[in-house]
Amino acid sequence: MTKIYYDSDAELSVLDNKTIVFLGFGNQGSAQAQNLRDSGVPNDRILIANREDDYALDAKAKGFNVEHDFEKAAKVADVLFLLVPDQVQPRVYNGQFSPHLKASAVIVVASGYNVFFKLLEFKPTQDVVMVAPRMIGSSVRSLYVKGKGFPCFVSVEQDGSGNGLSISLALSRAIGATKTGAIASSVREETAMDLFAEQALWPNIIVLFREAYSVLKEAGCSDEALVYEIYALFLCGRSNVTSCFRWMSKEPAEIFEAAADDGFIRQLKRHSTVSQYGQLNGALKLDGSAVRQHFKEILHDQVLNGKFQKEFTHIEADLEKDGDANPLNRLYTITEQTELGQGEKRVRERLGLS
Repeated sequence: MTKIYYDSDAELSVLDNKTIVFLGFGNQGSAQAQNLRDSGVPNDRILIANREDDYALDAKAKGFNVEHDFEKAAKVADVLFLLVPDQVQPRVYNGQFSPHLKASAVIVVASGYNVFFKLLEFKPTQDVVMVAPRMIGSSVRSLYVKGKGFPCFVSVEQDGSGNGLSISLALSRAIGATKTGAIASSVREETAMDLFAEQALWPNIIVLFREAYSVLKEAGCSDEALVYEIYALFLCGRSNVTSCFRWMSKEPAEIFEAAADDGFIRQLKRHSTVSQYGQLNGALKLDGSAVRQHFKEILHDQVLNGKFQKEFTHIEADLEKDGDANPLNRLYTITEQTELGQGEKRVRERLGLS
């Protein structure tokens, strides 16, 4: 069985006298740095490496020391958290950090992407570990403050010192991840699941909602009712909207929350008998073989073999461009022309939310 690590498996003293540098102070960087400090790591042993922007100002406002010179930050780092976006990491890390890091430095990633695809440069004597919370940064922080844990993956990808596991567990405990258990994983597993969800699972969910919208619209359902029921996009209480919805339909969110508490199948018992029968009976009638084959093709022929990584790397520079020169903007433009996108636009305009 897969190993799960708890507070009792981690010794915080492993972090004594180590300078811990965070490259980036976004949602995860802010949350993890604060949790680390609240776990007893001295504030003068935590350094935020960030360019001069609003994130740096936020770090200073929260009492952290900030270094804008990445070379200086790299030279003092015993532990380096890489918490800038995946597409930025190779350029910034390889160009400004890797040449100046100590041979004994520990590099910590929260996403397996760049390590799995070998896009980062490490010295053989360095430890490379993954501490990957499965929560957005705000939840990593709020759950810690409440004394609760959160799901997290942990692994040692390169054990240059021979102590990679002990320091990865100490860091996991310091950010609050071992309170409910950090799961032994790998960058391969994390990357496979992450990219699979983004390229297989959620695209199919988007298509299901898009086609459901069209079918129900053909059956006479209004844009207003469909947007309200399926997406719950609108805030209530707008003084200038006389026909504003007074409650948001949060049913999808509540279903996923119940699944986290009870399990994906058992949460169905919270639904009406009609709903339970319809969902279970309908799901068993569907032939999943075509979907399964589609999923396998995406996993093996697009994700694990690096095809997507090469495609994404090819367009990375264009993501900083404006207008239709940016490939992500073009995808939004096309998607917003669908019946679902147009219906949503009409309702938002009517309610003064655009």
